[in-house]
Amino acid sequence: MLIFSFTLPGTEYGLEGLDPYLIGVGRSAAAAVLAAAALLSVRARRPRGREWGALAVAAAGVVFGFPVLSTLALDQGASSAHSAVVVGLLPAATAVLGVLRAGERPSRAFWLASAAGAACVTGFALVRGAGRFSAADLLLFGALLAAAAGYAEGGRLARDMPGWRVISWALLLAAPITVPVTGWLLATTHPHWTGHAVLGFGYVTVLSAYLGFFAWYEGLARAGIARASQVQLAQPVMTLAWSWLLLGEPIDAVTVLGAAGVLVCVALTQRTRVRRAPAAPAAVPAGTGPRADVTGMSTMDGRASQYGDHRGAFHGRQADRS
Repeated sequence: MLIFSFTLPGTEYGLEGLDPYLIGVGRSAAAAVLAAAALLSVRARRPRGREWGALAVAAAGVVFGFPVLSTLALDQGASSAHSAVVVGLLPAATAVLGVLRAGERPSRAFWLASAAGAACVTGFALVRGAGRFSAADLLLFGALLAAAAGYAEGGRLARDMPGWRVISWALLLAAPITVPVTGWLLATTHPHWTGHAVLGFGYVTVLSAYLGFFAWYEGLARAGIARASQVQLAQPVMTLAWSWLLLGEPIDAVTVLGAAGVLVCVALTQRTRVRRAPAAPAAVPAGTGPRADVTGMSTMDGRASQYGDHRGAFHGRQADRS
């Protein structure tokens, strides 16, 4: 969350000299180089079967959707501070998809707290837009929905493989598109590599597009997608601080009230329970035992001992896959 809280200010820096599409697509293309090096260094096994489909959804959300749409929103005139509060709806959207895709069962109190947070953000956008949503707000809503899909699917997949491999494979899966498009944009948009542009593009490439997901996907897998995603409700407040300190954006009373409402909601969601749906008991057929990684440790032994509550779900997925 700390890493992601700098993403919008970093993007603003990049826009001082770079085309918005170059930032949105180019950061994923550059991060794919880091991902390829990391995967080769451990000779990671390739994804199998349904894992490719989950990776495609994750890539659509966090490699293409959120980076491009949020950058376009900032280029359309939305400030970093305004965008941070609107994107505060992201945890609620992620919780919904966590229920649909990962079989989680939040309590009624959880849903009430999440709905209150969503209401705070929606009210903020309407007040700012004099009773209507601006074009930038619509882009931001699209960005948060894309990110929610990418978070939920990546967090679900991170139950079976390390989080850093999830984002690495998602970036590589998208590379046949992001790399040539980035080359074309570099040749046609005439970028100006100012100090701020280099700093901003470097940050969103190395940290926002790649390293930040190492911890984020692992956290979603360990704590549960719906519950862990609510921690991100505190991100708008942190981004407001960086927007003021780094960009000199004014923070008025409406923005502060919207952010304060979001903070109250994160406190409430963290005091509620989120249960996982029980997996149907099933034996693991012969020949479909735990996968071994390059160190020789069984994936099931290594990860199931760490996340004991995922063991039943793991066997259910193995049976489904076979």
